[in-house]
Amino acid sequence: MRRICRLLTQSGHCLAFRRPFLSSRESCYDPVVYLWGDNLRRRDFIRIVAGSAASWPLTARAQQPAKPVVAFLRDGSPEANARYAAGFRKGLNETGYIEGQNVIVEYHWLEGQYDRLPALIADLVRRQVSVIATPGNVPTNAAKAATTTIPIVFGVGENPVQLGLVASFAHPGGNITGVNFQTSEVVAKRLRLLHDMVPKAARVAVLVNPGNATIAKSTARDVQQAAPTIGIQIHVFNASTIGEIDAAFAAFGRERSDSLFVAPDAFLISRRAQLVTLAARDRIPGVYPNRDFVEGGGLMSYGVDLADVFRQMGLYSGAILKGAKPADLPVLQATKFEFLINLSTVKALGLTVPAGLISIADEVIE
Repeated sequence: MRRICRLLTQSGHCLAFRRPFLSSRESCYDPVVYLWGDNLRRRDFIRIVAGSAASWPLTARAQQPAKPVVAFLRDGSPEANARYAAGFRKGLNETGYIEGQNVIVEYHWLEGQYDRLPALIADLVRRQVSVIATPGNVPTNAAKAATTTIPIVFGVGENPVQLGLVASFAHPGGNITGVNFQTSEVVAKRLRLLHDMVPKAARVAVLVNPGNATIAKSTARDVQQAAPTIGIQIHVFNASTIGEIDAAFAAFGRERSDSLFVAPDAFLISRRAQLVTLAARDRIPGVYPNRDFVEGGGLMSYGVDLADVFRQMGLYSGAILKGAKPADLPVLQATKFEFLINLSTVKALGLTVPAGLISIADEVIE
């Protein structure tokens, strides 16, 4: 009772109840004098206490521990990345963290605007978020350069040791760990599958995003190395905006490119609808880095199961929230790969799928 009275006093309600005459022994905090005075009825007391609760000092209210904040940085748009974000949340859920209940996930979509990264990450560091999740080379490099204390969980397609992100796969060291997509290692196989599907195609257009310099350079290098053994010519085209994608397709015609190879880049993946539509318009058979292209009408894809990679990133983010140190979490390597073929697109392009490709496909979309 005295506690309630004290809170009312602190919130400015004491004068409303003070009796006009108090002896030297009487106090404003005396519940007999203060609360049950001559002119205060029980229902009045309840009404006033209820009405004043909102103005009580914060320290007097039930204190709830602040929810940890996980910042999720990804190129592209929320619509194009809905399946991957769901995979990330699934990983968090498996560690006991439910978005909105006991963890806050802040989604930051770059949509090709890499110039936003410095200010964005500086704000995350200033606010000392709990974890920074960075699927993609560009946000990972920016986060690593900005902080040595906030835990970072990355997802990259290049060797993270060669990128200078970690000391080793087994013992990352520092404040960073994550998942290796292994996309560079499957470039040659993806190119071979394209050749098997379209054996007469001799000039392959390779589309890369120069804004993601690491993946752009490694993709161009890997396809150039694989091309001679397959017997094809490679022409590399750059596109880092919607307009540049349109311009690249116009250039394909001038260069007489007869097939398309799309690099495993977050921006290009986010523009998959545009890419598939233009490829269908120009009747260019293409091979893509993941299943989303094929589900949207692309001819074929071979690559890592990205949704599972994001789930693994969510698992590591949850483990760190529970107290694990990034330095003690070995870098994971993606192990789930998928080969998909869209038969409707095969027919629209007038192609015939070799029996050998059908037999090894993980999924054939009718």
